[in-house]
Amino acid sequence: MRVYRVPFRLASPVVAATSAAALFMLAACEQKAAPPAPQIPEVSVVTVQPQSVAVTTELPGRVNSYLAADVRARVDGVVLRREFVEGSDVKQGQRLYLIDPAPSQAAYDSAVATLQKAQANVVSLAAQAARFKTLVAANAVSKQDYDNAVASLGQAQADVASGKAGVETARINLSYTSVVSPITGRIGKSAVTPGAYVQASAATLLSTVQQIDPVYVDLTQSSLDGLRLRRDFVNGKLQVDSQNRAKVSLILEDGTPYPITGTLQFSDISVDSGTGSVDVRAVFPNPRHELLPGMFVRARLTEGSNDRAMLVPEVGITHNPQGQATTYVVGPDNKVSLRVVTASRTIGDKWVIDAGLNPGDRVIVAGVQKIQPGGTVKPVELEQPAAPAAASQPAVAANAAATQKAQ
Repeated sequence: MRVYRVPFRLASPVVAATSAAALFMLAACEQKAAPPAPQIPEVSVVTVQPQSVAVTTELPGRVNSYLAADVRARVDGVVLRREFVEGSDVKQGQRLYLIDPAPSQAAYDSAVATLQKAQANVVSLAAQAARFKTLVAANAVSKQDYDNAVASLGQAQADVASGKAGVETARINLSYTSVVSPITGRIGKSAVTPGAYVQASAATLLSTVQQIDPVYVDLTQSSLDGLRLRRDFVNGKLQVDSQNRAKVSLILEDGTPYPITGTLQFSDISVDSGTGSVDVRAVFPNPRHELLPGMFVRARLTEGSNDRAMLVPEVGITHNPQGQATTYVVGPDNKVSLRVVTASRTIGDKWVIDAGLNPGDRVIVAGVQKIQPGGTVKPVELEQPAAPAAASQPAVAANAAATQKAQ
């Protein structure tokens, strides 16, 4: 019997690898994949609490001199010389110009001579009237002659009075040839030079003297802001000092603060019908003459304090399509809710919230892009710097800034 042997052939390496891969995939399919655990987003929050903040209003304004006097010619004549340095400080009564006094001196001398003539005439007529009084009693002169002598004496006495007035007028005109400073202050440039002819009838301008220590700062406040502040004061939201006065500070044109505070003088009692604004005036010391008339400044008026202010960082406030201020709040169960709030003004980088938030609410200030209303979050308290006690912007300016930022 013959035995036939069949040769055994090993599978190729490619076939073996393919088989192994198929077996691995089959085993993986048999196992059910577990879904990944959902991750809770982490957000930064601040806990709001009532606190006391200064209520201030920022207003535009311009600097005006405390006193200003135009130096003008009060007599006709030629300017002989100028006796001051332009831009220097002058004292009240200091001579600034000398106008040729010769014509005024001649007029004064003529008035004195006229007065002396009238006085001499009075002496003669007084003696005549006294003689006629004795003679009329003895019927030596007529009554008419006596009456004429008395009338002539009265006319001569009137001439003396007129002469005295003429002398005084001439003396005043002569004094006007020495032009003096009417106030103490700083004088500007000279409008005339020696040799110029000036006239009293035209009131020729010679120069201007201004007192700039202290100075006025004239401000403009909208009637709406004034009405809101008065209501807050009546409702007890604002507190002022014992004299019901507001402190005023200045920001110069280059953005630097003026180191000296001023005092509010008055607020006008009428509203400009064209602009809807009220004029406000403050007084500032100006010992170093940093403030010059005509300079543009911004004034911050501290009008009181709000003891129940809720402050939220600007990044925590957004606006919906209706223009309302909104914020996201984390509840006790760490779920997110959207709140509509009333934001009246800003203080530094924070909004003052008047309504919509309660003490202890946690407001989301970072991570808003990861959340949605009703979702669960992991809140992390954000450390905040001390609340600023400095100036705040008016509500209108703050809302405009927020709208621009939202856009």
